[in-house]
Amino acid sequence: MIVPVSFEFFPARHIDGQNNLLAAQKLLKKLNPEFYSVTFGAGGGTRDLTLQTAINTVKNTGIMCVPHISCSTLSVQQIQNTLELYKKADVSQLVVLRGDTPSGGQCFSELRHASELVELVKASYGEQFYINVAAYPEVHPQAASSAIDLKNFKTKVEAGADCAITQYFYNTDAYFRFVDRCLASGIDIPIVPGIMPIINFANLERFSAMCGAEIPRWLRMRLQDFDDGSAEMESYGVDIVSNVCERLIDGGAPKLHFYTMNRGNPSLRICENLSLEI
Repeated sequence: MIVPVSFEFFPARHIDGQNNLLAAQKLLKKLNPEFYSVTFGAGGGTRDLTLQTAINTVKNTGIMCVPHISCSTLSVQQIQNTLELYKKADVSQLVVLRGDTPSGGQCFSELRHASELVELVKASYGEQFYINVAAYPEVHPQAASSAIDLKNFKTKVEAGADCAITQYFYNTDAYFRFVDRCLASGIDIPIVPGIMPIINFANLERFSAMCGAEIPRWLRMRLQDFDDGSAEMESYGVDIVSNVCERLIDGGAPKLHFYTMNRGNPSLRICENLSLEI
């Protein structure tokens, strides 16, 4: 089967991490990904490193790189400066996010929502950038209700988003029902499921608590049977996530976007299980 895939990485500050990142990118290159994305760090904490990682990724792998940009702690001028740097580096796609709210819940930017950042990008650069935004099939953890969350998502789309990449999930019904609600609301951009390989249960549990992703009880209990981070846990996770991906593809998901945590082998094994053509 032919299903486009993409992979997310985070910038590495030190040489060992940078070597591991490059090794993961080169391993996944054999899948002919549409792009590699690079995160922006909490509160834009890796802003400069994000751009350098994107530049290095293209140089070292030849794969298009899509940097993130967020607005929660950056002034409009800082955002404009960052966008100009991306433009000069021939970046053609962005992942546009609000970003994590700083400690204490205060936002120090003039922009309070991702939709406002989408509007700024469109107003300043028109069609220069293809804009990906976030979506939450299991509802954003800070949303007051599912209906409000959908309304907020539609606002981002109407502001000019071209595509959405979802938070990860393990319940495919949540994704398909979310897509159906979007279509019923007039949202017709591609909604790409985000895929999180299972590598370390403690980390997964912590991430899920922060982002609102549900770990089904049966899966949570089963993962507790393994030593955390063991090869056995990884193999079990590969099987579980492969089945999730298979159901998504069978149901018409347009693409798959993997959150790699800078490790290539789990995502590669999942894609190999799916017999994806490259």
